[in-house]
Amino acid sequence: MIIRFGYVSHALSLWEAAPAKTMTFARYQKLGREEALKQLHTIAEMNLRRTIRILHYNVARQIHLYRMSSSLIPLATHDDVEWDYITPFEYLFREIGDIVRRHRMRTSFHPNQFTLFTSDRPEVTVNAVKDMTYHYAMLEAMGLHEEAHINLHVGGAYGNKAKALGRFHENIKQLPDPVKQQMTLENDDKTYTTSETLDVCEKHNIPMMFDYHHYKANHTDEESLKDLLPRFFRTWEGMHVPPKIHISSPKSENAFRSHSDYVDADFIQPLLKELKALNQPVDFMIEAKGKDLALMKLVEDMAAVRGVKRIEEAVLDL
Repeated sequence: MIIRFGYVSHALSLWEAAPAKTMTFARYQKLGREEALKQLHTIAEMNLRRTIRILHYNVARQIHLYRMSSSLIPLATHDDVEWDYITPFEYLFREIGDIVRRHRMRTSFHPNQFTLFTSDRPEVTVNAVKDMTYHYAMLEAMGLHEEAHINLHVGGAYGNKAKALGRFHENIKQLPDPVKQQMTLENDDKTYTTSETLDVCEKHNIPMMFDYHHYKANHTDEESLKDLLPRFFRTWEGMHVPPKIHISSPKSENAFRSHSDYVDADFIQPLLKELKALNQPVDFMIEAKGKDLALMKLVEDMAAVRGVKRIEEAVLDL
C-alpha cells in the first residue's frame, strides 16, 4: 500500500519563505488607494515567488503533495477593495502550474472557516461563493483548475443540524458548477461527524477529505473505521488521484482538538491497520504545526517499522 505525504503552506526548512504575507484593510485605507495598490502588488508577487521556491524545495525532497496558502493575494475578496490580482501575475501563476504539472505534484487550497454554505444570512453565502471563486481563479491562472481541489467544512449547525444541512443543499446551488466540481468536504472535530459529512458528499457527488484527528475527536460509537473507509474511498472513484486523508495528532489529552507540533505515529496506528487491510493507496496531508519538518519525522518514524519500505523521501510502501 503506497502512502504519499504532503504538508500545508509553509516550508519551515527554508529561510524567509512564508507565502502568506498580507495587508489589513485598515492599513490599506491609511495608505490611500495608489500607494496601497503598489504594496498589494509587492506582497502578492512576494507570496507567489515564495510559493515557487517552496515547490522547487518539494521537488528536491520528493514531496508530491502541497496545500497552497489561501492568503497568496491580500484583500482579494474584500468588498471595498477592487483590484486585478490575476493579470499582473499571470507569468508567476503559469510558472507555478508548470512546476506542478511537470513534476506531477498534487496541490490544493483550504479556505478559512468563514467560507461556508449553512448560514441563514444571504451575505455569508455570497461571500462564500466569492471566496471559492477567488481560489478557482488562481487555479485557472495556474492551469490547475481541472485537477486541484478546494477543501471546505460543511459549516455551522446553528442549533439545528437538520435545518443547517437543508440550507447547505440550497445555498450550494449558488456555486458555479466548475468551482463545485473542484470542491471537497471535510469532517469536523466538533460539528459534522464523518458519517454526516459522507451523507452530504454522497448526495452532491463531492469527494470527501477524511480527517482522522477530527474523526477521533468527534464520532459516535456506531462510526467505525471499518465501515466508514469504504464509503470514503467510493467518493473518490473516477477522480484519478488517491483518496486524501488529513493527519495530525492531539497536542495533549486536555487539548485533544489542538494540533501537536509533530505527528505521533502511535496515534494513527489504528488507521494504518485498516488502510493496510483494504490495500488502498492514499495521500496523507500533514496538518501538524511542524509542517514539512513534521512530515519528514513521521516518514522516518514509520519507515523504522519492520515491513515498511521507504521508496522515496516522502513516499512509503506498507
